[in-house]
Amino acid sequence: MNSAETSTGSVADYRAAVRANYVADEATVIRELIASLRLSLAERKAIAAAGAKVVERVRAETSPSMMESFLAEYGLSTDEGVGLMCLAEALLRVPDAETIDDLIQDKIEPSNWGAHLGNSASPLINASTWALMLTGKVLDDDPTKPAAALRSLIRRVGEPVVRTAVAQSMKLLGKQFVLGQTINEGLRNARELEGEGYTYSYDMLGEAARTDADAIRYHQAYATAITAIAKQSKGDVRSSPGISVKLSALHPRYEYTHRAAVMAELVPRAIELAQQAAAAKIGFNIDAEEQDRLDLSLDVIEALLSEPSLSGWDGLGIVVQAYGKRAAAVIETLYALSRQHDRKIMVRLVKGAYWDTEVKLAQELGVANFPVFTRKINTDVSYMACAQMLLDRRDRIYPQFATHNAHTCAAVLALAGDDLDSFEFQRLHGMGESLHSIVRASHGAHCRIYAPVGAHRDLLAYLVRRLLENGANSSFVNQVVDESIPPESITRDPVVEVEAHGDAIANPAIRLPLELFAPQRRNSKGYRINEPASIIPLLEAREQFADHVWRAGPMLAGSPEPRGEMHQVKSPADANRVVAEVWDATKEEVAQALDAAQQGFEEWSAWPVAERAALLRRVSDLYEDNVAELTAITSREAGKMVLDGIAEVREAVDFLRYYADEAERLEDESPGGPCGVFVCISPWNFPLAIFSGQIAAALAAGNAVLAKPAEQTSVIAARAVALMREAGLPEAALQLLPGDGPTV
Repeated sequence: MNSAETSTGSVADYRAAVRANYVADEATVIRELIASLRLSLAERKAIAAAGAKVVERVRAETSPSMMESFLAEYGLSTDEGVGLMCLAEALLRVPDAETIDDLIQDKIEPSNWGAHLGNSASPLINASTWALMLTGKVLDDDPTKPAAALRSLIRRVGEPVVRTAVAQSMKLLGKQFVLGQTINEGLRNARELEGEGYTYSYDMLGEAARTDADAIRYHQAYATAITAIAKQSKGDVRSSPGISVKLSALHPRYEYTHRAAVMAELVPRAIELAQQAAAAKIGFNIDAEEQDRLDLSLDVIEALLSEPSLSGWDGLGIVVQAYGKRAAAVIETLYALSRQHDRKIMVRLVKGAYWDTEVKLAQELGVANFPVFTRKINTDVSYMACAQMLLDRRDRIYPQFATHNAHTCAAVLALAGDDLDSFEFQRLHGMGESLHSIVRASHGAHCRIYAPVGAHRDLLAYLVRRLLENGANSSFVNQVVDESIPPESITRDPVVEVEAHGDAIANPAIRLPLELFAPQRRNSKGYRINEPASIIPLLEAREQFADHVWRAGPMLAGSPEPRGEMHQVKSPADANRVVAEVWDATKEEVAQALDAAQQGFEEWSAWPVAERAALLRRVSDLYEDNVAELTAITSREAGKMVLDGIAEVREAVDFLRYYADEAERLEDESPGGPCGVFVCISPWNFPLAIFSGQIAAALAAGNAVLAKPAEQTSVIAARAVALMREAGLPEAALQLLPGDGPTV
């Protein structure tokens, strides 16, 4: 019995599994995927051996492409390669010629280009190396060299020339990846390989829409492309060319926070394009994008699969990223959707194109875990397991395996059995030619080429992604041309590799988001507002404060009742909604606080530094425990959106933990005594972060504090002080005096 026969869960069950796996433990996921593989050790050894033979043939029978030669010479393991990648990526955002010149000098001049001269078998790579070496010499301004004056003149005169040369080099490199600047040019350039039996999937270059005008323009570009591609249709989606579409290009706010707008505005645009593709009987693939768009993409896909006008068309394709820990659950969801709506679909399995972004974003946001695997071999295991799932579900899924890896190709062929017409391989235009030519010749497997089409202004972002993916020394594309690496090393069984790591299945060299600053301090806990699995629990917890009315006033030593007059605080977004009742401090209360502060200083400054630091860390934990209430107050009192409210709490937490650490460090390095009583006056625009940061710095050093918040944001300040006292802070060490400036 194959696993498709046991896939009887509902769409809702599988959607729930997708959300649950958002924070899944990497080791647990990988062990489950390995357990699901129906390949014995002997079969896996045979796959590795078959892959090694393909590597041998690639090296013996074919020449590397220009891109493979470039990556072999300038991979990410070389300083020059890193410099070129940084330069290419930075040129995307540079606004002026002067900054471009500075960037070129910074990345080109210091590098040792001469070490690469003549190393490559490609005359074009060697010519480029010669040009880069000369450019570096022109940019060298060392005043101790005899030709310095002349070189300075050449540099000034030649800056536009150098700038143009670098830009042209990037375009030349990009052209190796782009089939044509227009769809008609791309269709013409595809004819040669189509004559050899390849098919194409065209990708219209362009990043996410920033405005609705962008979205309309991209929608029209897709429609125009489909019209052109339709002329090459053979009446069957599998043998006809197709198109790949980015949903982010069809709407400027393709985000979970704007789900209602996406479903109302993006979905009709996608349906219109899909109807056009269905009429032409060509494929229409929805590209995978960032992980926090995954859940929303499934909503859009379900809307397309349930659209009556698309019934009977088998050309809807979905891309699944194997580097995502939720990939298997996504495949189960897609299969359940195809059953529910009685549809047949295509699924393109890729390894993933945004790995570095996903890792760094998770660390920056302080979420619980990464949405992607942290080792390449883990992704390779995931790809094999997902490939098996897709091949088991060929009754409703036409699998499309996008890979440039010989081991992956061998694994797919071993898992597929004798039916080679029920799936296809895919490769990128400009890459993997040798590998797939051999696989097609040896096995007769189908192959489709993913071919970007677009103007030069749009190709740099695409180019950078391809260079980052394939420039690493662990990349198959990088390794296959390096004959110093044995073929058997390139096609090792990833399951054996995983098992060799023992319990360290997740990469210990990549710190989990909450451990980013370890061992100094714990990172502040954050949320992904566009990931339902992350943000929904917080949004639900905030609901209890939707109509809550807080009370705030002076917080003095001894906690006396407020003496001044009370006024109501109204929401800045809705003047009819009461947020709180606030009592401002009177002159008498200010005087009372001043009198008590000295005693508070004497008591607090007597605490050992380690105990003061421990208290601040307890406060930081209480902030995180009460994040729902604190973000609700920042929204209702200060008018902050949820995203800004989360950032506000996180910054306050970071301040508390940072100053706790600094107090201990400075005590060890240069012990000194506290100063006395501090008055901390905070602004309204960062009512918790700056308020807490000022106080934390003073308290960490042993000083007492009189805190005066902005008049507009007394409520959040009062809750902060209450949490500090809950953590054990003596009342006289911190007293709150809300009110107007002249009085307080």
